[in-house]
Amino acid sequence: MFDALTDRLNDVFRNMRGRGKITEDNVREVMRDVRTALLEADVHLDVVKSFVKEVTDKALGAEVVKTLHPEQVMVKIVNDELINLMGPIDSRIPWVAGGPTIILMAGLQGSGKTTTCAKLAKYCLDRDKKSMLVAADLKRPAAIDQLEVLGEQLGVPVHAERGHKNAVKVCRNGVGIAQKKLIDVVILDTAGRLSIDDELMTEIANVSRAVSPHQIYLVLDAMTGQDAVNTAKNFNERLELDGVILTKFDSDTRGGAILSVKSIVHKPIKFIGVGEKLDRLDEFHPDRMASRILGMGDIVSLVEQAQQQVDVEEAAKLEAKMKKGDLSLDDFVKQMDKVMGGRSLKDMLKMIPGVGGMMRDTDMKIDEGEITRMKAIVSSMTPKEKTDPKLLNASRRRRIARGSGADVEDVSGLCKQFIQARDMMKAMAGMGMRDRMKFGTQFAQQSMAGGKMPSFKAKTKPKFKPGRKDRRKARKRRSR
Repeated sequence: MFDALTDRLNDVFRNMRGRGKITEDNVREVMRDVRTALLEADVHLDVVKSFVKEVTDKALGAEVVKTLHPEQVMVKIVNDELINLMGPIDSRIPWVAGGPTIILMAGLQGSGKTTTCAKLAKYCLDRDKKSMLVAADLKRPAAIDQLEVLGEQLGVPVHAERGHKNAVKVCRNGVGIAQKKLIDVVILDTAGRLSIDDELMTEIANVSRAVSPHQIYLVLDAMTGQDAVNTAKNFNERLELDGVILTKFDSDTRGGAILSVKSIVHKPIKFIGVGEKLDRLDEFHPDRMASRILGMGDIVSLVEQAQQQVDVEEAAKLEAKMKKGDLSLDDFVKQMDKVMGGRSLKDMLKMIPGVGGMMRDTDMKIDEGEITRMKAIVSSMTPKEKTDPKLLNASRRRRIARGSGADVEDVSGLCKQFIQARDMMKAMAGMGMRDRMKFGTQFAQQSMAGGKMPSFKAKTKPKFKPGRKDRRKARKRRSR
């Protein structure tokens, strides 16, 4: 998402380089391009007008510090206004003490509402909240079956009343059962509807009055652009929304909805769906999103997501292995899967500050199939080979290549890279924090630039080199 907008904005700011100062002419020229970029991203016209005016006024009144360039000042101003445009937002769910927190989910047909209900249940489970799903979508065939399958995957109970046609009673009964079972969170999956369908809009309003939900979230398809904003306005008039969840965030190349909802509907975006898996629901943070839009990465989210995947005891065992240099290829693959968290390699690299810009400037091609090939190669190894790749002689490498569908050169390359990485981790385990950061930065820069890996050998006394006299004596001893 935002690829096109990010590229356009970076081109705009790049054009400011070399200009000595900010003037009214170059600010207005830049903002014309920014306005065009936002409109192409399907941002609401009123939002674009307001945004351009605010940035222009602040840019013309800005003083350029001697250590900064004009384009850096403009980036800072645009970044701040993007944050104001999308925030402030408290992405947390306000849990109700002593009783189930009732969350009513509404949305259009085909917006991904039922799957989002399951994702929200997973989000609650990860925060030690017992959850229950209520299947109140009585209009769509197999909607109950879908929710039950998702609930089974999560280990979350699903309240369903097959053959029932009254969504209000189903929701009321579900909340009653949750209270008896001391459930922390009840998520009501209502029928997908059209905002112009007065009957269904009345039904969901009746459900809201009957169960008095603590939070009402509207699920919107990010790919619908400005239509999503209009839908949110119509739903808000009937339900008084508490927040919006944008789905298919990873599929939308424009991003107009995410930049428009808060300003037009005055309701915050609470979560964004960033993948099909049930753990791919992220809290929405305006400051981090602004950094992504401007191509500055989002390292905070990357670290948080990695931390959520890591078990403390497992991490301690892994660190002990790293210090001894006993890391196996199995350990390597498992940790890589956890860090990536279902993201593509390209998306993960973009979250690292500076790397996204490098990828654009150098037109770097990312081979997403490389990870799959690596896993196939490791899967074709025996347990001993995974532990010690140095065992791999020519015949073993040919066998692994045949089993994984790879080339022998791929197997050799993986083994070499793994051994280097393992030795690097062992060396870094004995370093202080400052040395680790210095080494890590050097390694990342050289790797991204295609250079050689930096030396990771520990500092030791140089080996004794014999002089001319010593070599002469050694030759005499050998001759005797």
